[in-house]
Amino acid sequence: MIEAILFWLGSILLFTGGVFDLIAAIGLLRFPNFYVRLHAATIGAIYGAVFPLIGVALIALGTPELDGRFIIAGGAFATAIILMIIAPVGSHVLAYAAHKSRSVEWNPVYDALEEDEK
Repeated sequence: MIEAILFWLGSILLFTGGVFDLIAAIGLLRFPNFYVRLHAATIGAIYGAVFPLIGVALIALGTPELDGRFIIAGGAFATAIILMIIAPVGSHVLAYAAHKSRSVEWNPVYDALEEDEK
């Protein structure tokens, strides 16, 4: 019974991750500037990679005949946690570097970073 629940939860997470990847890809194509596209890429990296990794881990845990299932699940969970930490930090660093170098044309209504520099 628990194996079936883990399988279906894992399958739902795999499907949800694919949907988030599709939405992020559409956002990368349709959004108007670098900063909003960076947001779409980060959403794709976090939800489009973390959800399927957790889904794979749950499916592996729910398959008792699979040799090394705990290693697969542990690796997938560890990778998901690392991605949850690294992806937002990486996008923040990219946005900050683009703002500091003024390489992206952007006319905000209010710019707190520029105000802090003065």
